[in-house]
Amino acid sequence: MSDTVIAVDTGERRVSRRAVVDAPAAELFSLVADPHRHAELDGSGTVRREHVEGPHRLARGDRFTVPMRQLGAPYKVTSVVTACEEDRLIEWRHPLGHRWRWEFAQRPDGRTEVTETFDYSTTGAPWMMKLLGFPAQNAKGITATLEALVARYAAL
Repeated sequence: MSDTVIAVDTGERRVSRRAVVDAPAAELFSLVADPHRHAELDGSGTVRREHVEGPHRLARGDRFTVPMRQLGAPYKVTSVVTACEEDRLIEWRHPLGHRWRWEFAQRPDGRTEVTETFDYSTTGAPWMMKLLGFPAQNAKGITATLEALVARYAAL
């Protein structure tokens, strides 16, 4: 864990990390709500830029497809947006049932608390996710994502 990113307890079978970013919530939400920009955010190194399919501004019910690469193998993931509150929250469901959730809390000083969550409580086999090491792997990716987001806006 880094000094800028903290672990947050959001419940069983959820991996959450939080950081304070020197940017308004609306700007950060716009970045995350555009799947064509997800490669800019990805701390895991698995999301690819090319051939993203879907709207540039996600809303509840939207589908989007992002090319990925893991262990040298390319594949595509089509997710469905399950929750969306403008400038506050966006969440999508992966085909395996787990969810990725981003929450944005605007602070009075103009900065934003950003919480990213990998929620595998909604999969058919959460024990398998744990056995395969996804919680630990995704914790590292989320931490790297938030560290990069903090650094990106600190430089402005």
